[in-house]
Amino acid sequence: MTTPAARLLDLTRLISRAGRTPTGIDRVERAWLRALIAEPIPVFGLIRTNIGYLLLDGAGLAALDMANTSGRFGTASGLSRLSRKASPATRAAESFARRHAIARALPFALGPMLKRHLPSGTAYINVGHSNLTDRVLTTLRTLPAARITVMVHDTISLDWPQFQRDGTPVDFRAKLTRVSRHADTILCQSNVVREDLTRHLTQMGRCPPIVVAPLGVDLATPDPATELPPDPYFVILGTIEPRKNHALLLDLWPDLGPAPPTLVICGSRGWRNDAVFARLDAHPPGILERPCLPDAAVAALLANARALLFPSFAEGYGLPLLEAAALGTPIICSDLPITHELLGPVATYIDANNPVGWLREIRNAAKKPRLRPETRLVPPDWWAHFKIALSVT
Repeated sequence: MTTPAARLLDLTRLISRAGRTPTGIDRVERAWLRALIAEPIPVFGLIRTNIGYLLLDGAGLAALDMANTSGRFGTASGLSRLSRKASPATRAAESFARRHAIARALPFALGPMLKRHLPSGTAYINVGHSNLTDRVLTTLRTLPAARITVMVHDTISLDWPQFQRDGTPVDFRAKLTRVSRHADTILCQSNVVREDLTRHLTQMGRCPPIVVAPLGVDLATPDPATELPPDPYFVILGTIEPRKNHALLLDLWPDLGPAPPTLVICGSRGWRNDAVFARLDAHPPGILERPCLPDAAVAALLANARALLFPSFAEGYGLPLLEAAALGTPIICSDLPITHELLGPVATYIDANNPVGWLREIRNAAKKPRLRPETRLVPPDWWAHFKIALSVT
């Protein structure tokens, strides 16, 4: 593929989620920002705000990366104060981006702004599922020799709508339809997602080329100062949402006896899970909720746990699985195509709807001495991801 004259990375999601605990998709967008800054090809950043669009050059992106890492965006000022629905952190991040932008445009002037500053043959890259609007994609199509690459992380919104926020499946279908119409290349992180995407996009009428580039894993060094529960304990890592199936473990834990091992729940509270939240608020025996921990503390908890428990109903990838496997932590997880693709023989697999099987394996892991897997999995790294991804963008 011809080397692009420049790359334009959409950073709308990164700015909109400033100040919040990063999700897996947030980490991917951050990794792309850092990788493209380091590339010799000129790089620009596009950010949609509630007022309009901002365009940053490489120097502005480097400053944004430093501010995002430190969390120090300064205070919100000027136009950002008008974004009443945005959080204070998002308003501050927008102000920071506005100060470092080389150009700004109201929505109707997006095209002229991009044509003034971007060279012919620019490659637009969106890895965050945000800003995939008709306005942006059709405008990009008017730029000379522009290419559009979109990363789609999964199709869970369409395949498991019962676990989504209201309106999410409809919104995601609309986005995927636009991707079908406009994208030159689609990136995804697993063969399972590629198969799901092919199925949906074929039904939509056009399936652009899909390239699998497994995501890298950022391995934090366990913090020795982290306060650990007494042994034995288990960890479940991820947003507390219905798809992650925390309810299964809450149902099982009373069956582990009057002095059960500790279950450490690492993750922020999500959506459509009021019954689970109410049970957590009652502080059931053996259950410890630890949201918003630093990565090094999570790594310490994982490294010393009897096992990572991962009873999810559906996944597009599974960064917690790879992090645990890299640390040598035993894994008990749902019997899903993606978990087999990622872990092979490293994990113990149980159907997410088999509480008897889960109870058996948890009891066994709690009673036996903690054993490391015979083979420690070496997770994918970002170098390998970008070697594939940048060759097609």
